[in-house]
Amino acid sequence: MEDKYIVILGPTATGKTALSIELAKKTNGEIISADSMYVYKGMDIGTAKPHEKEQEGVPHHLIDIVNPEDDFSVYDYQVLSQRIIKDIKSRGKLPMVVGGTGLFIRALTEDFSLNNIPQDLNVRNKYEEIMAEKGKDYLHNLLKDKDPFAFDKLHPNDYRRVIRALEVYELTNTSIYNLQQRKNVKNMDILYIGLTMDREKLYHRINKRVEIMLENGLVDEVEGLLDRGVPANCNSMKGIGYRQVLQYLNGEISYDKMVEILKRDTRHYAKRQLTWFKAMDNVLWMDMLDTPIEEAMEKILTSMQEKNIFPRINN
Repeated sequence: MEDKYIVILGPTATGKTALSIELAKKTNGEIISADSMYVYKGMDIGTAKPHEKEQEGVPHHLIDIVNPEDDFSVYDYQVLSQRIIKDIKSRGKLPMVVGGTGLFIRALTEDFSLNNIPQDLNVRNKYEEIMAEKGKDYLHNLLKDKDPFAFDKLHPNDYRRVIRALEVYELTNTSIYNLQQRKNVKNMDILYIGLTMDREKLYHRINKRVEIMLENGLVDEVEGLLDRGVPANCNSMKGIGYRQVLQYLNGEISYDKMVEILKRDTRHYAKRQLTWFKAMDNVLWMDMLDTPIEEAMEKILTSMQEKNIFPRINN
């Protein structure tokens, strides 16, 4: 009973924010973000972060907690989210973890060990320079002999995790996945809700979302971050939306090319998210084009009863 809570997951643009807010209002819940970009202050448009009006009075956690130039690790997320869940439950409310960063969700729900994995900025920088000189595919191929499991698991475009895997192997002579040993089996008291939709329709929504972000001032947002002194090479600026705008501002690509690349990269990211989440067990999947929010809520409430998760239902 101690660890009962809800996780709403799925690719970008599937409607997680809208559904989670309605469910939180109905069940006296509080939302814990599981989005690796929501933590950064001042990065609102490119992350599609729910603004205060959208939140409709529902408490949200792990949004706007660090500056863009600061690092925020999976371990940081694991520690903070566990602490917040404990606090929410102590106040008799329902914790709801909502987001699309699969590693954040896994770190929380499977509670695997992260604090013993070493880091070395010099080693990391070395591999970043190799990638800049020889490309993502060359970098990814370095894993083949060193860490074949990571080689199979990671896509070349997921270069940050490729670099991290190479860094850990160089420091420990073992796979990062061997170090991420789970302390507990997956908690079966957690209710996982997965949102999805037809891929072509999802891609259309993503393309439209990118256009809206640009209309709402994404380029101005990135320029403002740079004017404030946020380094262009910090981790937050490597996020989707920000790195493509930086390429445009640096004169590397045209505006139209930036839009094209941003749409493409966001679609690819959604595909990777869906692949990650579809590999998970015990997820109640819902097609959000075919399922109205009211019907989705009823299905979730029924599943909550089956798992003996009994929040206070607000009429």
